[in-house]
Amino acid sequence: MVKKAPVRRGEVFSVNLDPTVGGEIQRTRPCVIVSPDELNAHLRTFIVAPLTTGDHPYPFRVSCRFRGRTGHVVVDQIRTVDSERLVRRLGLLSPTALGKTLSVLEEMFSP
Repeated sequence: MVKKAPVRRGEVFSVNLDPTVGGEIQRTRPCVIVSPDELNAHLRTFIVAPLTTGDHPYPFRVSCRFRGRTGHVVVDQIRTVDSERLVRRLGLLSPTALGKTLSVLEEMFSP
């Protein structure tokens, strides 16, 4: 049996987000893993934040560059997905963009 490589915080995967409802971000798109590695090692689910090439700098969106394209980490659309939704590993988000993303998450959920 071939063992899959572990999923790590900061990795970007192509993730099938459909089906969706209402204003949820749709289709198969790049998403960064934001769940901690301690959870990733033991669960079948991962907390992800989608990436978009849209140029709307809304609050709680982090500017980033990935694979030569400029866009945003859409922190306001985080969701938990099953491992079966991970289509393919695309690479790593920059440490700077990941750090900013985690800071925004902390700000969003702190009292």
